[in-house]
Amino acid sequence: MLWILNLVKVENRNWKIDAGSRTIDLELTTLASTNHVELSPSDVGFQDRYIVQEIIKEMAKNRPIDTKGKKGFKVLVLNEVDKLSREAQHSLRRTMEKYSASCRLTLCCNSSSKVTEAIRSRCLNIRINAPSAEQIVKVLEFIGKKEGLQLPSGFAARIAEKSNRNLRRAILSFETCRVQQYPFTSNQAIPPMDWEEYISEIATDIMKEQSPKRLFQVRGKVYELLINCIPPEIVLKRLLHELLKKLDAELKHEICHWAAYYEHRMRLGQKAIFHIEAFVAKFMSIYKAFLIATFG
Repeated sequence: MLWILNLVKVENRNWKIDAGSRTIDLELTTLASTNHVELSPSDVGFQDRYIVQEIIKEMAKNRPIDTKGKKGFKVLVLNEVDKLSREAQHSLRRTMEKYSASCRLTLCCNSSSKVTEAIRSRCLNIRINAPSAEQIVKVLEFIGKKEGLQLPSGFAARIAEKSNRNLRRAILSFETCRVQQYPFTSNQAIPPMDWEEYISEIATDIMKEQSPKRLFQVRGKVYELLINCIPPEIVLKRLLHELLKKLDAELKHEICHWAAYYEHRMRLGQKAIFHIEAFVAKFMSIYKAFLIATFG
């Protein structure tokens, strides 16, 4: 990479963007060197298209010059491109074409299906697999060695298995186990994430009662998850997972259909809480009708 030999620094940058009749103030954390800028435009929500336009224009105006006096190019790394709004993705496509001579873009995402075809067709697609359980075990053992921790046989493997091939989750679970109990034991329980337990409680509340009052209570709990930075897609997916464990088989297909429907609408909208609440209300309606038809 071009920026490895250069000093990399983290900055909180502010931009004043002229949006016609008003000026928008935006703040975003960037990781930058003389040759690259790395950022996550989706962090500013529905105003992400302004970040996309402004950053690339700024980089195009400040092209690096090599020792021979030739103009080079900068590298722009955009994280979580699949979380960009449709407007931002359309803006990104246009600016990619306009400034291709001065910028090289690296787009990172978890789900390429949420990136528009127009952008995907202009990129070289490289799929990187999630780390295997064996690789996660090696990382945990490396961390344990550096921290001077003794790991019982099979302990790291159990954490890796529960992480679902998510390295970040595995490291957080390892840290939680260290806080709860050390020295480790071979049969030590691997605690679930706090937010997962909270969503499990929400699912239990939904199954116990289907009423406007309970819907209002569930909305408050879901909102608490969102303000604590749990992604809405993860909240909806996990809530569906917990509800399916408690449902009769004949309802599962219909509930999955509506979860997919509201997840798609959530991608198109701006207020995730509305769509998660709508899914919960739909579930309550379907489940209550099922209970009345079954038990009267």
